[in-house]
Order: sequence, then C-alpha cells, then structure tokens
Amino acid sequence: MTNVFVDTTKITDWPSFHRVFSQIFGFPAFYGNNMDALIDCLSYLDDPEAAMTSLHVRPGETLAIQLGAVISFRRRCPDLFEALQDACAFVNWRRTREHGAALVALSYYD
Repeated sequence: MTNVFVDTTKITDWPSFHRVFSQIFGFPAFYGNNMDALIDCLSYLDDPEAAMTSLHVRPGETLAIQLGAVISFRRRCPDLFEALQDACAFVNWRRTREHGAALVALSYYD
C-alpha cells in the first residue's frame, strides 16, 4: 500500500483545500477546483497514462491518504472533512463496481 500525507493545518477553506490536494497529487493544470474534479482525478491514480495525477499506485493497489491534525481539521472545517470522506467513498464505490477493489483509504493521524 502506498501512503501520502496531507498536512491539514494548511487547509482553512475550499480554495486552500483544493490547492493542497492539487499540489500533493499533482493534478493537471485544468483541474477544476471542485469535488467532481477531485473525484475524477483520484479515480485515475492507477492509470499514469491518463495524466490526471503525478502520484500513482499499481493497478489493484490502494492509496492510503493520511490526514494529519485531523481532529482540528474536522472541527475547523467540518464541511471539507465530510466532503473528502464522501469523495473517497464515491471513488471506491465507482471502482468496486468496475474493478472490484477500493482505490483510496483515508487514515487519520493527530
């Protein structure tokens, strides 16, 4: 399993959320800075040729997204925290319907 760490102390609002995730995952320049775009990009983590992320996992592998300072993030930005959970759940729902294995996992670190 591949791990990526997200320092949530750098997230204070929607623009900073998308900026942090775009930088960490290497989303393309045309990234839409919205949750649909995040879902689309994360759905291609195991397809480097799609050029939707610069971070990749092998097909069938899961990426663990480790959220640092998650307790304060959840308190400070509950809508962002919930939206991220929903987005990851949707990526996995889509993936398990098509390929049978989850693609992302959220891990909480404080």
